[in-house]
Amino acid sequence: MADPDSRVAAQSGGIDCLHADDDLLVLAKPSGLLCVPGRGPDKQDCLSRRAQQQWPEALVVHRLDQATSGLVLMARNPEAQRRMGRAFELRQVHKRYEAIVAGHMAAPTHGDWAEINLPIAADWERRPLRVIDPVLGKPSLTRWRALAHDESAHTTRIELEPVTGRTHQLRVHLAAVGHAILGDALYADAVTHAQHPRLLLHAAWLAFEHPATGQRIEISLPAPF
Repeated sequence: MADPDSRVAAQSGGIDCLHADDDLLVLAKPSGLLCVPGRGPDKQDCLSRRAQQQWPEALVVHRLDQATSGLVLMARNPEAQRRMGRAFELRQVHKRYEAIVAGHMAAPTHGDWAEINLPIAADWERRPLRVIDPVLGKPSLTRWRALAHDESAHTTRIELEPVTGRTHQLRVHLAAVGHAILGDALYADAVTHAQHPRLLLHAAWLAFEHPATGQRIEISLPAPF
């Protein structure tokens, strides 16, 4: 097996591969690219198909929103896919994101982690949107901390750690507390949406135990904004 700590300076269909071994791939997804094919001929180009051009056996383990950039893990055999899928379910894969949000967002104690604990449910009349719903929503927890404030732009760069993994969780939670992500076409108001041409949300860090060796793997990718 290849050294699981190695970084692979390779590209497949315009996709950067940060890590490759006999069981796993860690790829850098650009904003605007789907993780898997969508409906219709115009939605067939995606991360998984580009990866399969170089690694035909590559299998999907998890996904990012189309508008989100950053680290995506894929498996190279069904057993690795099964084990890593289970690790995600058990919250044994740790993820951190970076985002730039509207307004001055500050934790009660500067530099410390704070929490957003709001239940999320499907907004059935506006699918695929999600909504905060204290009755029907599933428990949803996001940890966050402020990294920097831009007083002139009235924005905050934050680090995020989703404890649960609900659809659109980070976007819904931040909008719900009044600090929507810049460029968010789904949950931000018109002014915040217009502040950037892309969603300023990036999957910056992954940590997990390798499914074959048990070795801890940590991979980071700086935000491109």
